[in-house]
Amino acid sequence: HVDLMESGGGSVQAGGSLKLSCEISGYLKDRYCLGWFRQPPGKGRDGRQAVAAIDNDGIKTYADSVRSRLTISINNAKNIMYHEMKNLKPKDADTYYCAKGSPDISDGVFSCPTAPSGYDSWGQGTQVIISS
Repeated sequence: HVDLMESGGGSVQAGGSLKLSCEISGYLKDRYCLGWFRQPPGKGRDGRQAVAAIDNDGIKTYADSVRSRLTISINNAKNIMYHEMKNLKPKDADTYYCAKGSPDISDGVFSCPTAPSGYDSWGQGTQVIISS
């Protein structure tokens, strides 16, 4: 069983930067994916949108809309995953969640899922507000 807890959300001025953290406790299997999702207001878990993911090999994937502004990383010694975004825009405002899942396999290639259904453990979320 894995527990996740996000922190670092808050109000940031447009153009600024923000670093979210996801503290991971519990046992991660040999193959896993850790992801960041955002949830728009009025949407449930199924409406969460993938932002970035990192797998057990350290391979990172990003949504095209944030690729140039976002860095996902993990400190394995501290069991903390990070979401660092720069040049924040009003459209980045949402509640952000971290999640743990298992990779998809296609033709022998592993990749992190982008659908929320591919993840079985979630944090409680942290809200990001962008002020202009």
